[in-house]
Amino acid sequence: MNQAANQSFDVEIRDVVYLDKAGAPLEARMYLPRGEGPFPLIVEIHGGAWCRGSRLDEHTLNEALAKRGIAVAAIDFTMPPAASYPASLCDINFAMRWVKSTAAQWRTRPELVGLLGVSSGGHQAIVTAMRSRDPLFAVEPLPLALAQTDAGLNADIDARAAFVVACWPVIDPLGRYLYAKALQSSGKPYPPAIDRVIPDQEKYWLTEDAMAEGSPAIALERGEPFDMPPVLYLQGEDDIVHPRAQLERFVTAWQRAGGNLTLRLYANEAESFITKQLDSAGTANAIADIGDFVLQQTETILAASLS
Repeated sequence: MNQAANQSFDVEIRDVVYLDKAGAPLEARMYLPRGEGPFPLIVEIHGGAWCRGSRLDEHTLNEALAKRGIAVAAIDFTMPPAASYPASLCDINFAMRWVKSTAAQWRTRPELVGLLGVSSGGHQAIVTAMRSRDPLFAVEPLPLALAQTDAGLNADIDARAAFVVACWPVIDPLGRYLYAKALQSSGKPYPPAIDRVIPDQEKYWLTEDAMAEGSPAIALERGEPFDMPPVLYLQGEDDIVHPRAQLERFVTAWQRAGGNLTLRLYANEAESFITKQLDSAGTANAIADIGDFVLQQTETILAASLS
């Protein structure tokens, strides 16, 4: 992978259907570096407070990563009003297994597949990684044609991630909901996003109990057993939509549990800076940090496979 780290790749971009749910196809936009590989592959989960957005949202980020030799599968998933929690997490869990079962098509390997998510997508990336074999999410079986390869049946393929990149995740949905409600009740000025995220959270989660059940920060504090792949956690220092105190709670709990987590904070950057401030120094640094992290994790995995 040293070659990939120092090379700019041409990129093939195409859309494929990864899951057809009762005639409602879900697509992935594939960003594929041209070359032999094996390349790491990121399943990318867009933001939008669980209710808005599409696989096209992070095009600039995904294309930049592919040019560094990192394949990306940017996915659509089920959102309200079609279905609420946990429908999207079931789709994401399936997408991870789908990518692994078709890894050779994307010039990757199953053990090189990780997750990247933005805001609510960052939350879903962390949950998917932590609870990769949870029967609440692993409900869609792989089609037999994908579950069987030259090596035999792969029905045991799961959604475990090699690594996770979490860009300003909503790391505690219940805590963020209560925080947003308090900001709103205190009166303006507050970020316009607050007026959007409150109804979106209510549409997706339906109840505060569900927000707590699906909270990575609360789960860690309860001491529940989870998968803990290496994590890169990014956030702007001026972000007040994703409370800093909740970030610090999660980072402390993850590290206390023995997890490997790298935190990157970017000065003078607010929420969603990578996707909104495309020309800022913080965005350029963050995209470089993401690429460096993924390629480093890939080198470590490939080196271990040879030892």
